[in-house]
Amino acid sequence: MVGGDPRLRLHGRQAECKVLDQLVAAVQAGRSSVLVLRGEAGIGKTALLEHARSSASGCRTVRAAGVESETELAFGGLHQLCAPFLDHLGTLPDPQRDALETAFGLSAGAPPDRFLVGLAVLNLLADAAGKGPLVCLVDDAQWLDQISAQTLAFVARRLRGKPIGLVLAVREPHLEPELSGLRQLEVGRLSDGEARALLESVTPGRLDERVRDRIVAEAQGNPLALLELPLGLTPAELAGGFGRPDARPRAGRVEQGFLRRIRSLPADTRQLLLIAAADPVGDVTLLSRAAELLGIGAAAAPAEAAGLITIGTRVRFRHPLVRSAAYRAVTPQDRQRVHRALADATDPRTDPERRAWHLANATAGPDEEVAAELERFADRARSRGGVAAAAAFLEQAAELSSDTARRGARAMAAARAKFRAGGYDAALELLDAAELSLLDERGQAEAALLRGQIVFASTSASAALPLLLKAAERLEPLDAGLARQAYRDALFAVNTAGHLRDGTQMTDVARAALAAPPGPSPERNDLLLNGIALSATEGYAAGVPMVQRALKNFRDSRLSKEEVLGWLPFATRLAHNVWDFDSWTVLSQRLVDLARETGALSALPSALHMLVSNRAMAGELAGADALLAEAVTIGEVTGSRFFAQFAALVLEPWRGREAATRRVIDAATREAALQGEGKVAAATQWASAVLHNGLGRYEEAYVAAERGVRHPQTLGGAFIRSLVELVEAASRSGRPARAAQVAARLDELAQAGGTDWALGTSASARAQVSEGPAAEDLYREAIERLRRTEVRVMYARARLLYGEWLRRENRRVDARKQLGIAHDLLAKMGVEAFAARARRELQATGETIRKRTVEPRGTLTPQEAQIARLAGDGLTNTEIGAQLFISPHTVEWHLRKIFVKLGIVSRKQIRATLLEGAASGLAPKSARPDAPATTA
Repeated sequence: MVGGDPRLRLHGRQAECKVLDQLVAAVQAGRSSVLVLRGEAGIGKTALLEHARSSASGCRTVRAAGVESETELAFGGLHQLCAPFLDHLGTLPDPQRDALETAFGLSAGAPPDRFLVGLAVLNLLADAAGKGPLVCLVDDAQWLDQISAQTLAFVARRLRGKPIGLVLAVREPHLEPELSGLRQLEVGRLSDGEARALLESVTPGRLDERVRDRIVAEAQGNPLALLELPLGLTPAELAGGFGRPDARPRAGRVEQGFLRRIRSLPADTRQLLLIAAADPVGDVTLLSRAAELLGIGAAAAPAEAAGLITIGTRVRFRHPLVRSAAYRAVTPQDRQRVHRALADATDPRTDPERRAWHLANATAGPDEEVAAELERFADRARSRGGVAAAAAFLEQAAELSSDTARRGARAMAAARAKFRAGGYDAALELLDAAELSLLDERGQAEAALLRGQIVFASTSASAALPLLLKAAERLEPLDAGLARQAYRDALFAVNTAGHLRDGTQMTDVARAALAAPPGPSPERNDLLLNGIALSATEGYAAGVPMVQRALKNFRDSRLSKEEVLGWLPFATRLAHNVWDFDSWTVLSQRLVDLARETGALSALPSALHMLVSNRAMAGELAGADALLAEAVTIGEVTGSRFFAQFAALVLEPWRGREAATRRVIDAATREAALQGEGKVAAATQWASAVLHNGLGRYEEAYVAAERGVRHPQTLGGAFIRSLVELVEAASRSGRPARAAQVAARLDELAQAGGTDWALGTSASARAQVSEGPAAEDLYREAIERLRRTEVRVMYARARLLYGEWLRRENRRVDARKQLGIAHDLLAKMGVEAFAARARRELQATGETIRKRTVEPRGTLTPQEAQIARLAGDGLTNTEIGAQLFISPHTVEWHLRKIFVKLGIVSRKQIRATLLEGAASGLAPKSARPDAPATTA
């Protein structure tokens, strides 16, 4: 999976991982080690085996797994483990070889002697380990056939003195007497804090704390249950519990089995289970009050005795299917009666939105009073659970509306909220319902705009563009502000799509936008829109000053949530296009923060893509990894993977790993082909150019970069970045004239931008096509300008280019200084291919390079690195939790691990430790080292 699957990150398994790391270290040191992992199903044994495999660098690893259907197949498990080594059978003594060949069916003979088979396996593994350390991993060992289990136990007790590790994972409560006496490690359940951290790491959008705590309680510390329990829940259910257990399809025989058990219970017990199922947060007090209103006494004992439910500090169902079965086991009238009781039992002052939700589910037909109450409390629901919760309220309000016009308006509002929450199919259905109602001309035009926005987010920019342009035309005489939004999205779409089959060009859309009447925010929105439109019609330099002024106003102004979610996706891209790195950083982070806070999954993938690209340019690849994993998860939830692919595309090339970069290029190309997006071609070619420039394969870099600049009319980020790569590739591949031409074009764009990022990049490009003192002056100018920015990758590359030039000028001492700085910076950032290039150049100067030790930072997980950076910036635990959507307690838990990994005792030391050894002037501008520290 692109960017790595966040589900594979281990939470709360530090002790177990440490034991496995020690086992691997022993094998690497030439000693044997055996371990039996024990734990219940889903507890994480397979994930721990994968950790052992991934940490066994320098070792050969082989895997086998028991299969329940093969437990009667003698020697089946053993054959899996030994299959990679069967070409070494000739090294065994004849009796052992014959016994093993007979066991595996490779030759005919009498049943083999088990002792000889055991010796054969032992010697076969020893022979393999003679060529390098060997780690054998066996999953589901409880399903191994008996002879294989006995043989592995025989081998495990005789590995002494051999560099072989053997790890067997066994599911409890199975008993395997063969494995007794071997070292055992019990894999226990996660604590509540660890469980919350795991759940939050795999749940996109807003997660209501009460729903989260209910899921944690029901999972009982089992990681697999924590991963599976949210899968069947809608965004509304996760956001605030505003969903019904019968809204999903039946789960088949398992749920039917629970239904039968529930129907065998006493009537009052069934009623109590229904009340518990209808309340999504497991509130015991609310359950008691509703039961009292319905005249139900102490009725929980039969359900608890049947193992269906546990009532303690909260109500906990044995399994989500028990909840849905309890809800389905009764008639609709019974469900309505229970929801009415829950509404009456809910305090209208402290929890009015939940009371309104229960009232809605207690209503059999249209009810304008209840619909109005749902609409009134939608904003309160939004503050608790984000846009998904608001969408659930508005959708229910539309269904209960008796007035046709109000139904249409509410369905439109629900569609907009569903779109923001990433529920694109549901949003389109609601939009269809709204358009069937009595919408006026303005309502119809708004619906057309919303349809275009949904298609853009869920399908493609190419398909959305005609819809957006038509909506803009309809809105011009009705609402200038909405018309401006439509033209904004149309410009965004044509920039994303690149070239369009119907011949529509960027200039066509730009002229229409410039001709539109002014909107309500001329100092921000209109200025931004007119600036980019003017760049398209009159040339890049004509619009840049307007865009830069607009970006400053966006940074300095207090914006409404709608303005942030609507305009900042556009603004962050333009910040990159006009060389304004500070605005790019600030605005993209602000957009990500608000999208997370409100659960706006429609805006979050695009926002994460821009922030990933920003952090990659800043040299923070570890932090960008965590953002990428989040984008991948959201793409899976919403079904729109475009921005996740794009985010991976701007991150992987900097690492210089050819196979990984090729995979993300291929994935992005496939996704673009499905969506008809031409703009991705420029981005993929830029990625290829970066990769090959880093690897020193300049001819391939040149070909890719030339393809990346084929569509200059868009003036997008990929085009400008491809110009940078093209100068380097052309100058290094013997094309000085082309390099000079491109450097001149890049300078035109940089002079218009006027920032240190722009002028420093241009100076570096012009230095590569200059000679003598002029070249040196330009290299120094580039370094000085880029040193003042946060664009640390380009700063390090400028040092590298200068050092390479100095070496070609035979100024080895000067070259060593620049190349040493470049190598250190690039290596610390993880920009591996360019770091290797700097290393080769250093070696060419005669410098001896010490092997770089692993930085403490490298041991942090992406989430830990992000928390460490925020703590280093001076944020309190509460502030970090709010930004990352986790609890302060979870932040504290992570900080304790960070302190251990970094070898520090106070958060005051975090920033200095993370930046230790970095060159002066490279600290992030967001850092606040003078901010008061708080205790972890």
